[in-house]
Amino acid sequence: MNTSPTSEHLKREIGAGSLALACVNVMVGSGIFVLPALVAEGLGATAILAYIACAVLVFLIALCFAEVGSNTTKSGGAYTYIEDAFGPWAGFLAGNLYLLGSISSDAAVANALADTLQYFFPLLRVDIYRILFIFFVFGGLTWLNISSVKNGVRFVVFASIGKLLPLVILIAIAVPHVETENLKWVISPTLDNIGSASLLLFFAFLGFETCLGNGGEIKNPRRTVPLGIFGGLIFVLILYVSIQLVTQGALGNNLSSHKDAPLAAVANLAWGKFGMVCIIAVTSISILGNLSGEMLSMPRILFAAARDGLMPKIFARIHPRFSTPHIAIIAYASIGFILAVSGGFRQLAVLASASLLLLYLGVALATIRLRKIQPAHTAKGFRVPGGMIIPLLAAAGVIWMLSNSSKPEVIGLSIFIAVFSMIYFAMLLVRKKRKG
Repeated sequence: MNTSPTSEHLKREIGAGSLALACVNVMVGSGIFVLPALVAEGLGATAILAYIACAVLVFLIALCFAEVGSNTTKSGGAYTYIEDAFGPWAGFLAGNLYLLGSISSDAAVANALADTLQYFFPLLRVDIYRILFIFFVFGGLTWLNISSVKNGVRFVVFASIGKLLPLVILIAIAVPHVETENLKWVISPTLDNIGSASLLLFFAFLGFETCLGNGGEIKNPRRTVPLGIFGGLIFVLILYVSIQLVTQGALGNNLSSHKDAPLAAVANLAWGKFGMVCIIAVTSISILGNLSGEMLSMPRILFAAARDGLMPKIFARIHPRFSTPHIAIIAYASIGFILAVSGGFRQLAVLASASLLLLYLGVALATIRLRKIQPAHTAKGFRVPGGMIIPLLAAAGVIWMLSNSSKPEVIGLSIFIAVFSMIYFAMLLVRKKRKG
């Protein structure tokens, strides 16, 4: 078992099982607890079509991530893959989009956690207590991940089991309450309806790629990356489809009237008030687990960008005792805290989704590019079957998904890319003047 430090001085301690659980933990966040009702509102019983669309796209993208991920031993995830394929400008944009999307998502999730726990702790409705709570959430996860990557992995395992087991139990107990009439297709959805619902549902699938931000801490990446990603994805797909079927089957047309907590409504039907309270508690664990998975992986993106000279070098420092990127972790958590106490959930969630989909497009194209410029290197690791077909299909699928975005979202993201492009070239100009 290889747990020796890498060339980046990071210890290799993450195996396939831990990587799969980390992917599950990040994806099964707050979204699945509310999305069944929102998707059914537009598609009814045909909501399963949106799951199929998302599943196909996720697997195509995952194949691309598995190929490029199994051929690198550097931390950084999508940023590293895109930078290797298209150069430092693309890497700079990818790193900033990735960080912006992740931090915005984490800030929104932290707010969702505080909102959920208001059911048990009314004091969280008071601003000062809410701010203190969010501070301790980010602070606690910061300490956990600085002290050791093993501690971060252990918490991910605990959070995954703590939220997944009740969901599996809920599915099993809700089955007797399913009415087959509620699962009959009574409408024929248009492609636009499916696309809009799929874009919304895709929120529940975001996150598996963040686990690859720990590339420098994954044991035997050529074996671990494919096994970890696909193991996690297969479990999540089965779980999501089962949840949609039991909620639709049990609640029927009433499902769309339970937009805030459809699973709690199912639990109330199956278990009564006790079941509802349990699901609300599980929702809180899920949200906290989502944050813990992000805090384990995403600061390594900042670390990788600093390592490659695209961010201040201070973020590339390694803790002398714990061998973890402590400055990057602290900076990431601090920005997340600031956004969490000042931002809005919906705006941050939309920004996160659009940013990550654009990155998925970059990784699909990077898969094609890296095959051409590094043919011998890519042949050694996992290789996507079918030549260029799967990367091209993944790219087309992402473009289709993004085409369902609203005009303001497209304009906002375009402005962000333009601004950071100007920042990048301004940095290059300053460096040239200093050298000259």
